[in-house]
Amino acid sequence: MKRRAPILLLALLLDALLSDPPNRWHPVAWMGGAIARAQRHAPPPDAPPARQMLYGGGIVVAGAAGVSGMGALLVWLIARLPRPLGWLLEALLLNTTFSLRGLTRAAGQISDALDEADLPAARRWLSWHLVSRNTAALDASQVAAAAIESVAENASDGVIAPLLFYAIGGLPAALAYRFLNTADAMLGYRDAAREWLGKVPARLDDAANLIPARLTALLILLTTPLTQGNIRQAWRVWRRDAGKTASPNAGHPMSAMAGALGVRLEKTNNYALGDNLRPPQPADISRAVRLTRIAVAAGAAFSLLLLLIPSRRP
Repeated sequence: MKRRAPILLLALLLDALLSDPPNRWHPVAWMGGAIARAQRHAPPPDAPPARQMLYGGGIVVAGAAGVSGMGALLVWLIARLPRPLGWLLEALLLNTTFSLRGLTRAAGQISDALDEADLPAARRWLSWHLVSRNTAALDASQVAAAAIESVAENASDGVIAPLLFYAIGGLPAALAYRFLNTADAMLGYRDAAREWLGKVPARLDDAANLIPARLTALLILLTTPLTQGNIRQAWRVWRRDAGKTASPNAGHPMSAMAGALGVRLEKTNNYALGDNLRPPQPADISRAVRLTRIAVAAGAAFSLLLLLIPSRRP
């Protein structure tokens, strides 16, 4: 476990310096392609629900096991390389399982478009990068709210969770988590084609994010004073509103972020987090990004602590 600490730090440095590789070289894109190919052979929507659930569960279990095994093989091979080169290769692989740089860049594009009063561009960036909902009718405040929600939620499942899984189980665990999260993103919808097919992937993803989501909310809470936020308000909104979202996990970092920034985050006809607070403004997106960077740094420190504590035992 001790050798993972410098690799984790190197992966974070690479994320800050490098853009994501093209899809043809990106492991997560390969995962998505494999899931899409498997989905094409899924039972039809009118098949028995149990059959659809079994197939969807097979996709996620076989896929997670496959990428985990591939990760174990890669670690075994990397361990036989000279240390600097081995560390760099493993850090590059780990870096593909998370992307703080991509998340903050996407949020920045939305913020810049709103600052320039270019609402169509802001809606377009939002739908391209951060949300799957229809953005055509969103006003500027709603676009800002959706961007802030996505930044908070993705801080958990897009950054802190992969780092935590790497600290616990190394590259195989980080890759398995990313496959599970990708399968949920592609199959975990409640439409006719995926209502039952995505049931197992969605539930397994919920279980995998149970701790990371709450840890992310806690880190947002604890680092709120560093951005001149209101820690008491962040705690109050988190405690009161975390359960308002359909997801058992997303509401935790989102509600903590709403309280920390002092803004209302609302998805029409779904939820309102911090409903007694003011509507968000474009400048609040930048505040959310700053707080997220600090919270992620704290999350990385926590992951490093998990790696280093065992090395001190006799």
